[in-house]
Amino acid sequence: MRIRWKALLVAAALASAPAAVWAAQTETQERQAAQDSDLLYNILGCLGLLGLFGLQRPTDNDGYTDDPI
Repeated sequence: MRIRWKALLVAAALASAPAAVWAAQTETQERQAAQDSDLLYNILGCLGLLGLFGLQRPTDNDGYTDDPI
């Protein structure tokens, strides 16, 4: 009986292949494999993120209180 259970477990382990074998590539993996350089869009995105720093308001709140004293 034990040998049958062990054989069943080994067969189940061998039958379950890794996800990489069965799954298709993700979009990120496809982009990395394509080697297309979107440098212009990367620079534009970085400039946009840097522009968000200008939207921060100056505050005199020290972080210990909810409202400035």
